[in-house]
Amino acid sequence: MAVVPLPRRAPKYVLASVLSVIFLLPFYIMVRNALMTRQQVGSPDWSWLPDPVSWVGFGDLFADASVPMAHSLWNSFLVAVGTAPVGTLFGSMAGYALARIAVPGRRAVFTYVLVTLMIPQSVTFVPTFVVVGSLGGVDTEWGIIAPNLFSAFTVILFRNFYLRFPAEIEEAGRLDGLGYLGVYRRLVLPNSGSMLASLGALMFIESWNAFLWPLVIGQDPSSWTAQVALSTFLTAQSVNLPALFAGALVTIAPLVAMFLVAQRFVVRGIAASGLEE
Repeated sequence: MAVVPLPRRAPKYVLASVLSVIFLLPFYIMVRNALMTRQQVGSPDWSWLPDPVSWVGFGDLFADASVPMAHSLWNSFLVAVGTAPVGTLFGSMAGYALARIAVPGRRAVFTYVLVTLMIPQSVTFVPTFVVVGSLGGVDTEWGIIAPNLFSAFTVILFRNFYLRFPAEIEEAGRLDGLGYLGVYRRLVLPNSGSMLASLGALMFIESWNAFLWPLVIGQDPSSWTAQVALSTFLTAQSVNLPALFAGALVTIAPLVAMFLVAQRFVVRGIAASGLEE
């Protein structure tokens, strides 16, 4: 009897399957506990599936008057939508200037941008709060958005992308009488779709998941984001576990949708070496 050889990639598939199960386990626990009652979650007898399925946790999540979860989700959406496109555009403009505009001190500016990545956030946290607070940004959405519009990481990635951008396209634009701004707006920016989409998606996820800055600047419950509102379930005297897991499930749903839509742009944008295909 002939022995059928295993495919050469079989060990990789097995390893990938095992790692996938490990990665998805917390999500399974989250969904399972969100669809249980308090008694089922705290029961010493393990059950793989909720029996029966209970939606009480979702009801408790939005029925708690002290935690405006629905409004907090809206605040998170406003912050993420306000930060991602503007922050990505600023990063693109700065990256193009550092890559293509030959001005004195360009290397020094890029070095300064690079050094900011090495500064802990705790060092700039208090000065940023003082500035935003003095401008009236406490308990406002723009107070949460404004400090996050500039990202050194985004600027560096855009700079590296534009260093590999075909110079012939820019030269053709200059022959038509376009300056730096015209070339950027009409030629460079439209051909940066992959980087704009990928870094925009990453900034959306980062803004949605932000906790410490929204916690400090949003002192009134009306300005809480979803992450801040969710944390109040952990600090309560009695923890409502089904509502806590339901809240976690609700808050990650937009991120999962964002990743499913933008995953191909994220991979292609980070690995971009020129124009889009």
